[in-house]
Amino acid sequence: MTAPRVALVGLPYDGCSSFQRGAAAAPPLIRLALASPSSNLWTESLRNLEALDRLHDAGDVSFSAGPGVREKIETKIASLLDQGFRPLSLGGDHSVAYPILRAFRGRHPRLTLVQLDAHPDLYDEFEGDRFSHACPFARIMEEGIVARLVQIGIRTMSGHQREQADRFGVEVHDMRSWRADAPLALEGPLYVSVDLDVLDPAFAPGISHREPGGMSVREVIDVIQRLPGPVVGADLVEFNPRNDINGVTAMVCAKLMKELLDRMLD
Repeated sequence: MTAPRVALVGLPYDGCSSFQRGAAAAPPLIRLALASPSSNLWTESLRNLEALDRLHDAGDVSFSAGPGVREKIETKIASLLDQGFRPLSLGGDHSVAYPILRAFRGRHPRLTLVQLDAHPDLYDEFEGDRFSHACPFARIMEEGIVARLVQIGIRTMSGHQREQADRFGVEVHDMRSWRADAPLALEGPLYVSVDLDVLDPAFAPGISHREPGGMSVREVIDVIQRLPGPVVGADLVEFNPRNDINGVTAMVCAKLMKELLDRMLD
């Protein structure tokens, strides 16, 4: 069996953000943090990412003003999948998850989507926009792109989103009931979507929607490390460098990215 290959791709887009912009600036700063001499490229399982020839940086997708953003993202991810890569997308607001997952359509008919997030992002529409970063998982579930959606870290559920979760059969593990040793009973293949605001803002100040009462970095890492394989794709979104303090959140992104890569390369 051929060893899996992973491609990094930056998505510098925040045109569907509410409240604040800034997530478009994330991809180069995540890469910079990953290369910081303050740390190294070894994962906690003792995999040396620097020594691998199975890790490719596909650069950033270039966006221009106007329509076509979602189509461009879907086309780029589909191209990487066609080349045999497992894509790890960096940056942007969470609206990018919808076109990313559209590219997976038909490739993994029993795909499970694991979403780590403070917000369900299940609104039918938000502020008049059906493609807002508050809506991607409603679009994904409407189209039957994934077989199962498991949400972890939720702590902003509204009545409408509760109805949406029930409608789509979403499995919600909210922070009020979350325990670090909670059984998840997951089966691959998996796609993992990590919104930085799943973390308590004490650990990740560089986000737009700071929601207290979230997970620690250690808890998120533990979830990632417990995921069964194969992990066929992932994204790391909603890092807003404008709100970061001394690069703390950028380094958190780099840490989570290393552990995601470790699972994706198995």
